[in-house]
Amino acid sequence: MHTRASPRVRPPSRAAKLAGLLYSLLSYLFFLMTLLYLIGFVGNVGVPKTIDSGPGASWPLALLVDVLLITLFAVQHSVMARKSFKQWWRPVVPAPIERATYVLASSVVLVVMFWLWQPIDLRIWQVESRLGSAVLTTLFWLGWGLILVATFLISHFELFGVKQALDALRPAKPVDGSFRTPLLYKIVRHPMYMGFLMAFWATPEMTVGHLVFALTSTIYILIGTQLEEKDLVEIFGEKYRNYQKNVGMLLPSLRRNPGSQD
Repeated sequence: MHTRASPRVRPPSRAAKLAGLLYSLLSYLFFLMTLLYLIGFVGNVGVPKTIDSGPGASWPLALLVDVLLITLFAVQHSVMARKSFKQWWRPVVPAPIERATYVLASSVVLVVMFWLWQPIDLRIWQVESRLGSAVLTTLFWLGWGLILVATFLISHFELFGVKQALDALRPAKPVDGSFRTPLLYKIVRHPMYMGFLMAFWATPEMTVGHLVFALTSTIYILIGTQLEEKDLVEIFGEKYRNYQKNVGMLLPSLRRNPGSQD
């Protein structure tokens, strides 16, 4: 009895790899523009529509729309990051552009949120003190700075999908899968998420709309962090469990961390 051999999968051509790199670079550029708009959107500075500007619907409808928009981002961001989803779409999306596609999808959902966001301009607080206002504004910008630094401490271009497409054009190198805790990661396990919390909550003027954004985003960050840590424990095992015991998740811990690695 003869059996038909399974067809060999042809490796992608150099032209296809270059096209993948171009796609990843364009996705990264679109992400950068979206991130800059997000900073202006949350900070009420420099963009046409912010979290508190523009006409809005009646507050019950506005509240519903805004919560649904944050939920849409949370679902997209979490589901597409799961291993089961990656295995499902891998036959359609090649590995070198998988991360870039994830980043692009996240950026598109953020743009939809900017477009459809409904401001609720009832004030929760307004800091009149110039010193207090300056402190909160400084914390806002420090939060974004912390996010940027944290991305480069791990691998900025890998995080946003450029490195994977570039690696497809170069000879394969051994992957360093060791567990590392560079600089900020010795102080807090998720400095990027800490930066987002600072940027979302630090404002001299907190409206109901801004509060809805900050609160729902915080809930998502807490849930997303738990899911991410579950994956990290699965990958690094006891090393990561020791790391959890000695380093705070979103806030610095006073306990000394003898088990972290460079």
